[in-house]
Amino acid sequence: MILDRYFARRFFWTFAGVFGVFFLILAFIGLVEQLRRLSNFDASFADVLRLSALSLPEALYGILPLVMIIATITLFLGLARSSEMVVTRAAGRGALRAMVPPLIVALMIGIFAVAILNPIVAATSKQFEVQNDAIRGEGSVLSIGATGLWLRQGNEDSQTVIHAESANLNGTEMRDATFTTFSPDGVPTRRITAETAELQEGEWVLTNVKSWPLFRDGVPEASATYHETLTVPSTLTPDQIRDSFGTPSSIPIWDLPAFIQRLQKAGFSAQRHQVWFQMELALPLFLVSMVLIGAAFTLRHQRGGRTGLMVMLAIMLSFGIYFLRNFSQILGENGQIPAVLAAWAPPLAAIGLAMGLLLHNEDG
Repeated sequence: MILDRYFARRFFWTFAGVFGVFFLILAFIGLVEQLRRLSNFDASFADVLRLSALSLPEALYGILPLVMIIATITLFLGLARSSEMVVTRAAGRGALRAMVPPLIVALMIGIFAVAILNPIVAATSKQFEVQNDAIRGEGSVLSIGATGLWLRQGNEDSQTVIHAESANLNGTEMRDATFTTFSPDGVPTRRITAETAELQEGEWVLTNVKSWPLFRDGVPEASATYHETLTVPSTLTPDQIRDSFGTPSSIPIWDLPAFIQRLQKAGFSAQRHQVWFQMELALPLFLVSMVLIGAAFTLRHQRGGRTGLMVMLAIMLSFGIYFLRNFSQILGENGQIPAVLAAWAPPLAAIGLAMGLLLHNEDG
């Protein structure tokens, strides 16, 4: 038990040290990147620092597997250099048994990352998008809630808020839509309801329409008009609507199932968000696979030689598994494979491969 606690503590502090090094590197890179991106906008240095700080958690969260593999290699090379693993074997403790504490620590780090860091990353990512859009003069045009979906369009002369019960996959065809137009001072000037609304180039084409002019005096219903078809000018494009969904990483994992249900209820495809949800659930297992891969190539005495080659092979294999994970995510988002398979197959395959290498090296 004492030896297990020693290995667990040693691995945790090694991971913390590697994480701290990457924290400093990414903080500097993020600051330089924001200075470059905002050089053509009216942004102060305080804005640059704020955006750099908001983007840092997401960057660190994305490289957790890399930090894990480097921490594992550093740990086992250190144990081999100090001959601690040799003493452990001589005391009757097998190498596979000595790996259990680091694996438990990696699993706990993964669970902590998903349960605690994920909501923090989602909040900072969302705030980064909001402040970045504010500086650039842009903004999200679409929002999805329990009452349906909402869009916003307009210019200096007027703003139009659009509400619909449901829509097609890309948001260009809506059903049971309501268009409310506001003047620049925020006073509503017209309200339109339509059975369907289809976004075409530069305009919305409405069918089965009822329109009310909204004035400060008079009864709007008395001036209501009916139309079989009606066009409303639009500044929106399909790309703007699609980009307004935001990235799945900007939604906390605790809120993601409800958001997926709202997307599906509104008629949109939630495949990308479902894949991301499963990938987040599989993250602890993926970090465990990184520890196993690192141990498979470095859990040996340095007198065996070829240490540099073994380290290079461990890093190359881990990058290969990481690439396979990203490729599997793309296949899942495109609907080529189920979301569960896309998320869970790469870490399970990596664990099986690493365990095979470990058993071969330890037991022949």
